[in-house]
Amino acid sequence: MTGAEIMVRCLMDEGVELVFGYPGGAVLNIYDAIFKQDGFKHILVRHEQAAVHAADGYARSTGKVGVALVTSGPGLTNAVTGIATAYMDSIPLVIISGQVSTPAIGQDAFQEVDAVGITRPCVKHNFLVKDVKNLALTLKKAFYIASTGRPGPVLVDIPKDVTAHLAVYAYPETVTMRSYSAVSKGHSGQIKKAAQMLLDAERPMIYSGGGVILSNASRQLVELVRLLNHPCTNTLMGLGAYPATDRQFVGMLGMHGTYEANMAMQHCDVLLAVGARFDDRVIGSIEHFARESRRIIHIDIDPSSIAKRVKVDVPIVGDVAAVLDEMIKLIKAGQGGKNAVALAAWWTQIEAWRARDCLKFDRESAVIKPQYVVEQLWNVTQGDAYVTTDVGQHQMWAAQFYKFDQPRRWITSGGLGTMGFGLPAALGVQLAHPGKQVACVTGESSIQMCIQELSTCLQYHAPIKVINLNNRYMGMVRQWQEFFYGNRYAESYMDSLPDFVKLAEAYGHVGMKIERPGDVEGALREAFALKDRLVFMDFITDQTENVFPMVPNGAGISEMILAEEL
Repeated sequence: MTGAEIMVRCLMDEGVELVFGYPGGAVLNIYDAIFKQDGFKHILVRHEQAAVHAADGYARSTGKVGVALVTSGPGLTNAVTGIATAYMDSIPLVIISGQVSTPAIGQDAFQEVDAVGITRPCVKHNFLVKDVKNLALTLKKAFYIASTGRPGPVLVDIPKDVTAHLAVYAYPETVTMRSYSAVSKGHSGQIKKAAQMLLDAERPMIYSGGGVILSNASRQLVELVRLLNHPCTNTLMGLGAYPATDRQFVGMLGMHGTYEANMAMQHCDVLLAVGARFDDRVIGSIEHFARESRRIIHIDIDPSSIAKRVKVDVPIVGDVAAVLDEMIKLIKAGQGGKNAVALAAWWTQIEAWRARDCLKFDRESAVIKPQYVVEQLWNVTQGDAYVTTDVGQHQMWAAQFYKFDQPRRWITSGGLGTMGFGLPAALGVQLAHPGKQVACVTGESSIQMCIQELSTCLQYHAPIKVINLNNRYMGMVRQWQEFFYGNRYAESYMDSLPDFVKLAEAYGHVGMKIERPGDVEGALREAFALKDRLVFMDFITDQTENVFPMVPNGAGISEMILAEEL
């Protein structure tokens, strides 16, 4: 078989369902081989960044490895933003890039870039395949590395001549590498110590992140939290790991987290961190966080993430699901309940913090409040939609007001904060889950970064509902300029916006413009009733609305700005 045929056969044998890509000269042999097969479907995006974002959305919502295919040169460089987005959020992807022919490498050939060098800082691993005999094994390694341990994107760069050379096809069933071994089981002694610490806690807190979702450990997390009757918070990436409508959930924590979650994080005496990494947007100032004495248990599959930003007392390296399974058994068999009175007092304190109602907003406003749109989105979809976002104020409002009770329903760019992510990610989600409700919550700035994917959505009949919270500003930039730059709105106003309704219609979709609060619910119901059409909903929202609570950059997690304080 040719290298191109081998590559296609590898994807089929790996069980790949969808490949998101865009052709070019260096990958034409591969595209010709794709044309001749029917084992998987190729989705033709309109930009390589969108190919990776769509594969990313597919991967986040299914737990499977997403696959993107791009050509050399600008095809690869266009894909780098998507690759970095997946890397920051530990999303399993295999990105296949074309390269100039092997003899031309290093000769400044047409559309040549050093793909391995460019992507090295933002991939889990990358390969340059120079011999067709190594192609199948390399692809097997790529899928294995991407999906095991702490997941991440893996790049396979294939020169054009390698895709034309011949070799005997043999795809290995398994692969082992001396330099890479994924840890799964945690240290039993450390788990036992952690379990007793949780049983003895007087002011406990369970802090869970995206690792719980990546490990498919939501069931174990829920069992542990309810078994202990401890409060639980999720990071932005962990939303849905613990049901948001449950009484023990105290909301998202962090820069725009709830008052009760942030205060409980700061004042707990035992903190269990599960699949989270104490990000700067989560705990704020490290010095402020360290002022309060607490014992910290940290579970993560990546040893480099443990004690990276804060000192921990009980480090546990292992797969979150496996560690929690063992911990639950120990807690069920353990001697606890000594601190029932203290735990009841702790819950009384948390309820007092919760009574501040830190997410309240003006419900009598004559203009549409963005929070109200998200609330109604949750109501109309009965909390059962897959929700993607771009990045900015709308992202935070979606995180705060859409109550995710299930994992893998919340699809957003966390670590990199990539504008343009929402629509192509929604495409990947919708194609992975045909017949399911998929909403892309976005803003008028972000949506224009990858708006060309409206064309892809039409071609592949993806009936996404786009919720555009249009405040005619780069909203989060404006908010920071208001708070920290003396209301000097330097280049944050979005002048000359398109007519989004006409633009959606030009792409062959349904467009709606909603300007009154009383029309919000009805418009959403009308849109979701159109089950086979993409509907672009342009909500004209309050330009002055800010996201609260807010922890200023460099401040402590409990040093929040609340709406009523301004």
